[in-house]
Amino acid sequence: MPRRTKEEALDTRRRILDAAESLFETQGVSGTSLHAIAMAAGVTRGAIYWHFKDKSAVFSAMIDRVSLPMEESTALLGMQGDTPPLTTLLAQLLGLLSSMAGNEQAQRVVEIVTHKVEYVGDLAAVRERRLQIRHDFVSLLERTLRAGQRRGEIVPEPSARTMAIGLHALLDGLIRNWILDPGGFDLLAVGRAAVDVHLAGLAAT
Repeated sequence: MPRRTKEEALDTRRRILDAAESLFETQGVSGTSLHAIAMAAGVTRGAIYWHFKDKSAVFSAMIDRVSLPMEESTALLGMQGDTPPLTTLLAQLLGLLSSMAGNEQAQRVVEIVTHKVEYVGDLAAVRERRLQIRHDFVSLLERTLRAGQRRGEIVPEPSARTMAIGLHALLDGLIRNWILDPGGFDLLAVGRAAVDVHLAGLAAT
């Protein structure tokens, strides 16, 4: 394919995803048709189908354009090495909150995937992806916490699994509520205080 044609195809794909992201944010996913996306992007529906199988594929590609904070943290937690587990957890959880607070596109996408979509029909597969991200994040939290228990740095009870689910709920709840009302509280300040208190409760005395 000639270089110019490749560049045009990439530009068309970008415009489709930009339009979809904007419309999903303002109208919700179920309220946005492929026709509306095509109109907003200045392309034909045929152009959308050339790049994407259906709206679910558009939605997935929109998510793929950003590295969501929990996916980033999952990768980093997997490379913790010999760092004390609580130190690793503190750094990565605060990094997750900082990444979210400083990335406007990630904020839009998180708002869409948490508040603007119904995971039914052809979007059911996207729900499975979200569940997999959660599973991977909780599993790595569990592994880190269990390592701390073996070292005697983290309380032996409750189980590492239970603590991991609690940590995930804390972070997920902070982000979801902040996304709903960013002016309601300072994500970094409140998040730091909440994470500090939570992790202090896990430390073995």
